Amino acid sequence: MKTICFYFQIHQPYRLKRYRFFNIGRDHYYYDDYSNEDIMQQIAARSFIPANRMLLDLINTYKGKFKFAISVSGVALDQMEVYAPEVIDGLKELSRTGAVEFLAETYSHSLSSLIDPVEFQSQVQQQTQKIKLLFDQKPKVLRNTEMIFSDDIAEMAYNMGYTKMVSEGAKLILSWRSPNYVYKSENQPNMKLLLRNSQFSDDISLRFSDYTWKEYPLTAEKYISWIAATSPQEEVFNIFMNYETFGNLQPAHSGIFEFMKALPKFAFDKGIEFSTPSQIMDTHKPVGTVSVPLAISWSDEERDLSRWLGNKLQKSAFNTLYEISERIRLANDRRLKKDWQYLQSSDHFYYMSTKHFYDGSMH
Repeated sequence: MKTICFYFQIHQPYRLKRYRFFNIGRDHYYYDDYSNEDIMQQIAARSFIPANRMLLDLINTYKGKFKFAISVSGVALDQMEVYAPEVIDGLKELSRTGAVEFLAETYSHSLSSLIDPVEFQSQVQQQTQKIKLLFDQKPKVLRNTEMIFSDDIAEMAYNMGYTKMVSEGAKLILSWRSPNYVYKSENQPNMKLLLRNSQFSDDISLRFSDYTWKEYPLTAEKYISWIAATSPQEEVFNIFMNYETFGNLQPAHSGIFEFMKALPKFAFDKGIEFSTPSQIMDTHKPVGTVSVPLAISWSDEERDLSRWLGNKLQKSAFNTLYEISERIRLANDRRLKKDWQYLQSSDHFYYMSTKHFYDGSMH
């Protein structure tokens, strides 16, 4: 039986204000409060709140048979608590249905897994504690920032107590194989993996309102027919995307909400079910292993780290930020530690990118 696994990522960084050279040592407040409030409230109104409402209606309509997973970065939750608490209320309602699984990730949506194992573990623990506090769930599946995954990260995650992760079904690691199965890490065989189906995911998140796309317009019936037409052996379809696909990346007038509302009916009519990452990895055995010596991500055509660490400026800022990690951990200044954590958000390195070709994937 074919199963769709929807997973939605929610993240917004703290935007930084213009900070000049002469502010160093004099001004210790780094955030653009106006932008942070304005952006969060706009996205909440256009995307998060109506998406929460839509998905709750689908869960209720299909009596809990429509299921999915969500991850929310700690920095996004921190901003929601101040600027858009109704989004958190909506997520709490979703959690109470029992049909939504919350995943673990780094608190500040950081790249710490690439350089600082201690900070990586600390942030995952902090984020899972926040999820438990707000949504009464203890995450069982780890989703690293930007779906970044490697053999070393699998080992770190396993040592932190995780045996399940989600990542990108990059051709670099799968070659001719399909992402529509459960896999396991070759380096750490106890680590089960769900790998994103980039084609089916991007059909919704990137191409849905693209008038030049040969499959435009995409209807729920057409989309489900594609999944139903795949090989009978392919049972798991991991559709991972940004939560802002609903209403922000794909505006409401594109019909994205109507598409999603119609999708479960056509799926159930074809005998296709919905499930969460934990449930799938508990009920399906891995069909093979994947070796990932060099880290992959879900960004751009290359599915690598070049969007964040592709030039000298990015690498210099990245190394400088983590060179002070031990001193930060020894400090007693809570505000200083929080500033350092917020500065780790991958977005700040992304903004420094000088890549010319850009396919839009995930950003």
